Amino acid sequence: MLYIDSNVFLYPVVYDLGAVVEARRCKDLLLRIVQGDVEACTATVTWDEVAWVVRKLFGLELSVDEARKFLGFPNMRFFAVKKTTLFKAQELMEKYKIKPRDAIHAATALENRVTNILSYDRDFDEINELKRIEP
Repeated sequence: MLYIDSNVFLYPVVYDLGAVVEARRCKDLLLRIVQGDVEACTATVTWDEVAWVVRKLFGLELSVDEARKFLGFPNMRFFAVKKTTLFKAQELMEKYKIKPRDAIHAATALENRVTNILSYDRDFDEINELKRIEP
């Protein structure tokens, strides 16, 4: 199973698919998840990141549309962020000096026994317990 970081959902929305190869790769991977070819998961807080970034860049209307699409994403497992997740995130943040949101994503993945994270965020490379894979 792959843990999907928020940037994988955002690249196809934010960037031109014809001009930015990473956006195209993310779109292709997301389609493979929809088709059931890739087993994937993410944290419920990813919804917040997707909605917030899209709203900040493109406004409320597109943000609401993208947030709705995210919630209905086929074949995606959504893991809740629990109090235990936050304690693990705190531990990871202290140990690896990573950003709080990255720590939440890492903790969510690890708490659910997922060790491969799909992301363009190189901060995850610092976390020994995870392997970052680019789309």
